Amino acid sequence: MRLQGKTALVTAAGQGIGRACALAMAREGAEVWATDVNAKLLEAYAGVERVHAVQLDVLDKAAIQKVVGAMPAIDVLFNCAGFVHGGTVLQASDEDWNFALNLNVRAQFWAIQAALPRMLAAGAGSIINMASVCSSIKGLPNRFIYGTTKAAVIGLTKSVAADYVADGIRCNAICPGTVDTPSLHDRINANADPEAARKAFIARQPMGRLATPDEIAPLVVYLASDESVFATGQAYAVDGGITI
Repeated sequence: MRLQGKTALVTAAGQGIGRACALAMAREGAEVWATDVNAKLLEAYAGVERVHAVQLDVLDKAAIQKVVGAMPAIDVLFNCAGFVHGGTVLQASDEDWNFALNLNVRAQFWAIQAALPRMLAAGAGSIINMASVCSSIKGLPNRFIYGTTKAAVIGLTKSVAADYVADGIRCNAICPGTVDTPSLHDRINANADPEAARKAFIARQPMGRLATPDEIAPLVVYLASDESVFATGQAYAVDGGITI
């Protein structure tokens, strides 16, 4: 088991990529604290070996600190929580801008601040941040707020990596393309023509299909494991060829 003896915290683990990664890390031997703001989604973890389901609102700094403090150790932090806003700069509202910056960026900042002292004390740790291929890597239409926040995540990742590269701490970002998740379904179904919206998402993937959450999880497991001990400050695109 590649993660035997490690303890991991995963945010937004109730469904989609977060859930796939939490389960994959548990299968590899990690003790996983799977958190989500939606307690109902966490009920699906009942009876799953090595998974500890905990409700957590990552917009609550004190709550993050409380969960991290209650863990016996923290070797891996996977900041998965986020939200996708559509629209251009002219369609962006201050409300959506503030919400996205808080959830997509500030929540990661808070979680890292909470976990990092314990990692430093242990002399090792892997921080994995959810970014996107839609970021500083590539501009996509109608994703102004989302692309801006995910570019910030890449900058955050590189800054943390640079500050602690000599202390046994690694910080990397994953940058998926379009993944077939419940949150994507919600966005598709919010369109006047859901079928056309789904076809548009597929059309921008050179492979001609969407990714599954289980196709993202192996990269997260790799970055959580000691196999990636020489990798830090990187933004890993797993995008089905969008950036070719």
